[in-house]
Amino acid sequence: MRHRLRATTAVLALVAGLAACGSSEPSSSGPPGSAGEGEDGANLTVWVMRDSFSDALLDRFRTRYQAAHPGVTLDIQIQEWDGIGQRVTSALASNDAPDVIEVGNTQVAEYAASGGVKDLTDKVADLGGSDWLPGLAEPGRIEGRQYGIPWYAANRVVIYNKDLFAKARITAPPKTRDEWLEVTAKLNKGGDQGIYLPGQNWYTFAGFVWDEGGDLAVNEGGTWKGGLGTPQALAAIEFYRKLQALGKGPKDSDEARPPQADVFAKGDVAQLISAPGGAVAIEKADPGLKGKLGFFPIPGKTADKPGAVFTGGSDLVIPEASKNPDAAYEVVKALAGEEFQTDMAKEMSYVPNRVSLAGVLDGNEATAAMAAGAANGHATPNSPNWAAVEAKNLIKEYMTRVLTGGTPATEAAAVDRNIAEILNTTS
Repeated sequence: MRHRLRATTAVLALVAGLAACGSSEPSSSGPPGSAGEGEDGANLTVWVMRDSFSDALLDRFRTRYQAAHPGVTLDIQIQEWDGIGQRVTSALASNDAPDVIEVGNTQVAEYAASGGVKDLTDKVADLGGSDWLPGLAEPGRIEGRQYGIPWYAANRVVIYNKDLFAKARITAPPKTRDEWLEVTAKLNKGGDQGIYLPGQNWYTFAGFVWDEGGDLAVNEGGTWKGGLGTPQALAAIEFYRKLQALGKGPKDSDEARPPQADVFAKGDVAQLISAPGGAVAIEKADPGLKGKLGFFPIPGKTADKPGAVFTGGSDLVIPEASKNPDAAYEVVKALAGEEFQTDMAKEMSYVPNRVSLAGVLDGNEATAAMAAGAANGHATPNSPNWAAVEAKNLIKEYMTRVLTGGTPATEAAAVDRNIAEILNTTS
């Protein structure tokens, strides 16, 4: 217990570099839109990103909230990460926006600059802002004004099938990247996949870049330069290529196409990379795997330090176009409040938004693995234009080109030019 308490503390202490949190496995979905009927009888639309939460967790919240707020109906709609930037931008500019939207931290600055997001600075005290994790709150604060309300934090770990590890006579998870390749090669036999790693899992690739001492982009004297053509990033894509080849993951898609939880749930995949909450989606797809999933930090280059990870988080925003802004705020207050945050942390193994809730993560194997990785957590480049780089899928497409035979240095030079052009654009 003491070890895991330290691990939990590490997560809470090290989330100062939070950025947008990508997701992977799926849930149900619904069409966009919002309809208002006044604050006493409001139909509120809430956009939540695919696989941010289990259906059961969202259902519990909806039931409790509607019981406590007679006349209010919550329409929780699941949105895909792919293309979300443009959908949110369009929604904010429309007259029919949802009432509450989950957004990645790195996206808040872009949406706030559009003028389409409500300034919630005067609500910070009411929301318990003095207890927020600083690194989780800061990305939602633009020029001293709070537009994004911190919701949760997480980073990726390796989820593994204990039965397949035992079948391959592997008694302990690997501690280094070289060991990881050796172990994965042993697992990649007899019809089993050593690892399911889609070719466009760019968050994982970013961790390998940071492990090598590089970055996705760097600011030199006020001018941004793409970093994928550096020796460090080229070494990272080579390691990614070796690891990705030890499974049957598609080279031209990401974790959501097909949903990697569904692939893993078939029982012939030994490992995948996901936030710990991905285990919920796996067990939903195959309840027979409950109790058979293990977790370990993404291995680093040496045994004394875990691999670098993208430390992610999400915020909640209220569009200016919400027809029920006061009722929408009450939903945000509940989602950011102690009851939901506690339920969320226990079910999804996410880090809650409050320092005072650290104890709810104690005794959780997934959280311990996540906490160990958080010790080497990183964020995406600190530019308000970074969201545009993500929206254009530049790094994803670069990875596919390399994995399908493109020359890494040549492909990297091209994408670096595109990244630099976007990051150096001024409005």
